[in-house]
Amino acid sequence: MSSPDIASEAGQETGLKTTLQARHLTMISIAGAIGGALFVGSGSVIHSAGPAAILAYLAGGILVVLIMRMLGEMATSSPDTGSFSTYADKSIGRWAGFTIGWLYWWFWVILMAWEAFVAGNILSYWMPLIPAEIFTLAVTLALVIINFINVRSYGEFEFWFALIKVVAIVIFIFIGTLALFSLWPMGEVSGASNLTGNGGFMPNGFENVLVAMLGVMFAFMGTEIVTIAASESENPAGQIVKATNSVVWRICLFYIGSIFLIVCLVPWNDPFIGQSGYGSYRRTLELLGVPYAEHLMNFVVLTSVSSCFISAHYTSSRMLFSLARRGDALPFIGYVHKKSGVPVAAIAASCSIAVALAIFNFFEALRPRDMLDILMNTTGVIALLVYLVICFSQLRMRRQIEASGKPMPLRMWFFPWLTWLAIIFIVGALIGMLFVPGYRVLVSSTAIAAIVLVMMGVGSQFLAKRRERLATQTQ
Repeated sequence: MSSPDIASEAGQETGLKTTLQARHLTMISIAGAIGGALFVGSGSVIHSAGPAAILAYLAGGILVVLIMRMLGEMATSSPDTGSFSTYADKSIGRWAGFTIGWLYWWFWVILMAWEAFVAGNILSYWMPLIPAEIFTLAVTLALVIINFINVRSYGEFEFWFALIKVVAIVIFIFIGTLALFSLWPMGEVSGASNLTGNGGFMPNGFENVLVAMLGVMFAFMGTEIVTIAASESENPAGQIVKATNSVVWRICLFYIGSIFLIVCLVPWNDPFIGQSGYGSYRRTLELLGVPYAEHLMNFVVLTSVSSCFISAHYTSSRMLFSLARRGDALPFIGYVHKKSGVPVAAIAASCSIAVALAIFNFFEALRPRDMLDILMNTTGVIALLVYLVICFSQLRMRRQIEASGKPMPLRMWFFPWLTWLAIIFIVGALIGMLFVPGYRVLVSSTAIAAIVLVMMGVGSQFLAKRRERLATQTQ
């Protein structure tokens, strides 16, 4: 099994502090599974697929459980702040670690700007006399500061943010369950009649369920953050084992359970459930007669996007730091402040785009919202590419770990068959996107970005080998 010695050795090598506690990592792992996409984005999925949306979430959940198990197997054997990017580097090739590391960094950097934009609009809705642009910039700067202090401050903020989200969903599930059994005293709905009513369980056909499934996969992005954060704890492998083992019930409870209640209680063709920014949770609470449902859900969403922002900033900075230490980013980005133990250069670089876009908001001519929409398109299929790289890395790294004789606290189930099944599923999803008009732009934009990075990664690998040969010759 793992020991604190692994963490202390990692700390000596990187200079990062190992001050994250078990309760921090528990909530970080939970927070990664609960994003704004669950509270707001699930409405459009249900409106498109009908009650069968539960199948889309179930399929996405099963995939994430398998991916986390694979990642857990690698991370417990070799905890690293670069996580799957480092494992791809070791098992597939430097070009693979380079490509997926930069794509992953880009995903979270752009998502940061999006979360700040959402938070700014919610705050402006509550206080309309203050422009949303001011709130967006204020939120960006305030949340950025958290990661500059020390890693423990990130852990504390994420702990409380995640706790609010967990409490909100648990209360929602409790109220929804009462309504399901006709025990809730208020509102207009009860029972499970909407599960098969209004055109049946799959009113819009299986094709729309498949399309919904593609969108749902992105909602689960973030569960892997715990394998990055664990490297800054005293017992990384032990914490990863706990988080990986608990991902099953977290997915079942938070996603499958709450979505099941929604499709039972709310008609899939309700005009409000698919409305942009409205949210399926808010609509459910309104129909159940819960007072101030709009403001309550706005508070939960605000908490959620703030949590996602600091997690995105933390994750992107650690990935960039790992890239720098491997020679795949500028060397100065690998600098760690001796007193706080945080990679200040990587943190500053990772928040630069979010800060710039927040400032651009004040200049209408720059059209920051259009710019942000374009940038978001380039992150479209990164989640699936990350999952695919994890699968191939685990296939090769499993054999390397077994050959080295290292202990394996966690093993992938039915290796290699479930790994190959996940690969086939992901490749099928990527191919399927090419035939869905709404996803073609996402696939093409991300593909172009990935191809450019692959070429840069191959070039970086070639130059590194050349430098090694020259160094050997001079010796």
